[in-house]
Parts: sequence; C-alpha cells; structure tokens
Amino acid sequence: MIQGTMSNVGKSLITAGLGRVLMQDGWKVAPFKSQNMALNSWITDEGLEMGRAQVVQAQACGIKPSVLMNPILLKPTTDRNSQVIVNGEVRGVMTATEYFVSKPTLLPEALAAYEKLSAQYDVIVVEGAGSPAEINLRDRDIVNMGIAKHIRAPVLLVGDIDRGGVFAQLCGTLMLLEDDEKALIKALVINKFRGDIDILKPGLTMLEEKAGKPVAGTIPFLDVDIEEEDNFAGRAAASAARQGADLDIAVIRLPRISNFTDLYALEATNGIAVRYVGRTRELGRPDAIILPGTKNTIADLLWIRENGLEAAVLQQATKGTMIFGICGGYQMLGKKVTDSEGVEISGGASVAGMGLLPVETTFHPEKHRKQVNGRTNAFGGCAVEGYEIHMGQTKQTDESAHIDARDHIVQNGAVYGTYLHGVFDNAQCREAFCAELCARKSIPPLAEHHSNLAHYKETQYNKLASAIRTNLDMNLVRKILEEGI
Repeated sequence: MIQGTMSNVGKSLITAGLGRVLMQDGWKVAPFKSQNMALNSWITDEGLEMGRAQVVQAQACGIKPSVLMNPILLKPTTDRNSQVIVNGEVRGVMTATEYFVSKPTLLPEALAAYEKLSAQYDVIVVEGAGSPAEINLRDRDIVNMGIAKHIRAPVLLVGDIDRGGVFAQLCGTLMLLEDDEKALIKALVINKFRGDIDILKPGLTMLEEKAGKPVAGTIPFLDVDIEEEDNFAGRAAASAARQGADLDIAVIRLPRISNFTDLYALEATNGIAVRYVGRTRELGRPDAIILPGTKNTIADLLWIRENGLEAAVLQQATKGTMIFGICGGYQMLGKKVTDSEGVEISGGASVAGMGLLPVETTFHPEKHRKQVNGRTNAFGGCAVEGYEIHMGQTKQTDESAHIDARDHIVQNGAVYGTYLHGVFDNAQCREAFCAELCARKSIPPLAEHHSNLAHYKETQYNKLASAIRTNLDMNLVRKILEEGI
C-alpha cells in the first residue's frame, strides 16, 4: 500500500509506476483505492462510474479498468456536500457529517470489492488518500490504515520534498500513528527531489535513525506526461507554457471544472497551446474557446456571467471564433438550463443559457452513464468515441436550425457542443478538429501530432517505470511484498 504524508505527494503516480514495474516483471497486478474524492471520473464498459486515477493506474498495469478498483467515489457538489457513488452507481448526496457517520456501513462494500479484485490478480497496489495521521478521523478510517489493517498490507510512506519539511512530514506522521499502525509502515520514500543527492544523503541517514524505518528511495521530480486526477493547477501552468504554437486554444477555468483530462490529448499535440483562463483579460484572441465539464452547470454559468467571461465569449462568437462546449459547457451554450427538481441548486432554479445553440437542458435526478462509439455530422462526419456522464437531458428548441440534438456533436455555425468526455482522445476527431481550426486560420494542417494517443501513453508509463526502477530500491520493495506484515 502507498500512503502519503499529505495530499498530492505523488501517491497516484507512484502507484501507477509500481504497477507498471511489477507488470513488466511478469506479475498480474491491479490498482485499488477504497475511497476516492475527485471530479475527474470515468465510465466503464458496464456503465459504472469510477475515479480517473484508478483508470490511469489500470492502464499502467496493462488491464481494463474495473469499478472494483475504486468502489467508493465522492464528487464534491459544494464545499460541504458530495455526491456519493458506491460500486459505480449514485447512492445519494451527503453532507460531510452524513458521510462521516455512514462510513462504517460502507467499509464492508469496499472490502468486498477488494476481495473480488484480489482473487483475480497476483498483486494489488493499494493507494491511500490524504494522510493516515488525521487523528480525528482514525476511528472511521476506510481508506488509509483502516484498510491496511483489514487487508494486512505492508505500507510505503511517501513524503513530498518539493514542498519543504519532508523530514518533519515523515517523522511527524509516524509520531501520530498508533503502534500497530507504525508496524505496518515498512519503508519511507522521498518524492519530487531536485538537486544534488549527495547533499541529501546525510539527512537520509539521520531520518532512518530517527524514524526507525529504512528509506526505500528518493524519486526525482519526474518529467512524465501522465494524466493527473487532482493537480489541475500544475497541469494548467505546464500547458500554457508552450510557446510558438500554431493554434491557441483557451479553456474557461470554471470553479467546479470536472474531467479536465478531456483536454489531455490536445495538450499532448505538437503545435497546440492550451491555456486555462479565469478572467476576461486572460482570454485574448484564441483560435478556439472550450467550455469544459463542470459538477454544477448553473453555478458556473452564473460565475462566468458575473465576472464578464460570458460576454467576452459571446463577443468572440460574433467574430467567428470556434466555441466548443463539453458536457456542462455544452449545456451552458444552450437557450436555457432548468433544475426544477433541485438536482444542482437547492430549491431548484431556471436560468437563461448563453444562447449559442438552439437547445435547452432540464435536470433530472437520474445520471446518464454510458460508453459511446459512433460518428458525428460535425467535422466532415468523423468517428467519435468517449463516455457520457451527466444529469441533464438536452433537447432541440428550434426545428428550423436543422440541428439534431441526438448527434454526438451538435453544430450551429462555429459553435459546437457534445456530451462526450474524452472526445479528443479519438485521433480522427482530434485531427478533424485541428484541421478545421487551421483552415479557419488559413494555415497548413499541423505537421506533427500524437495520432496514436495510446502509444504515446505507453511510452510515458514505461518512462515512469524506468524512473521507479532507477530510484527505488526494488529489491527492498520485493522483500516487503514477499514478507508482508
């Protein structure tokens, strides 16, 4: 099991990397995270919803994602409420207190998923969440030591040196654990190191003495391009840094943005700069504007309306700039969004949309979840694939517009909308989208891009595995794996 001293220390990446290493070594390996909190989710072939991090980890292990790998998913709807998804299906919306009280009833379901998964694989690499040293949550923990004890998993504890204070992180975490929990931790890992390792080595010796645990390795700050579930800020900064690109794509940085990995394929395409903008002064004159998915369409629509971004997007639309909405962004582009049943807004609401597509959306409590493969009338009739995960039904309002809202991508001039997450992962659709932008800009088609996204991802997983092998004591890891607790 991989646990961390805090959130975003790199647990997800290390879990994926270890999974790839063990797979390369001939093991049948799978990831597992009992409880995940994220707005970035995925729909399995069976139409069940799971966290995107476990999807990436499954791909690193060379296997198909299964909801067994993430039996509990929390999707925040407000600062205090979350939609609770159990075994891939919505269980309801709970406050933090309500969920805290319900945890003991969910533990058996998480353990049942683990047992089913464990029966199918040689090794399970389990990821924790946040920190195991949240002493106020210890008696109801179902994701860190609470799980480690039940499944008898030896633990590697990861600290983030890039944030500073890594020795205090690791020693402080150990100090706050009970003796039986400390015994589960078999080794320490320092992640995101930059600098001269020789300067760090004396500190590692002292750390081992004070902690009473071996240091299994120091992993450098890695330059690998792998989808991240939570580190949106870091990804946005990296995407915007590309200079001299042929195409400039601005993504509206919604407060409740979800599935921002929908833009991963565009970010990985040479010749494209993807910028995330949250203010009108940042918008500029892009070649395309994308409104991404959101966990709360109405609240985020009101947000862009209040801060002036909606007016700026509408002005760009009058100039012929391509506008592309995905899921919640698609709903915003319509004439109206109605939530009479209080699915998103307590008490219900109905607000005018941006009016760029002759459609309107009505929310219902039932969530639409399905994988999609087909073709679209947009972009020359290209192939599309992806997955739908949304609460609303969207229907055409203007028959004279000749828009079929049942199409996978609807088009009204230079305005497009789709419910398909991962729509740009399909090479044909991505290339058609880029070709359309290049034609509008009167420039030649992009000369080079990652047409085979799956191959590109494989190279990144292998690059990650190589870094894990080089910087982690794999002999120690294998010994821990064999000896257990």
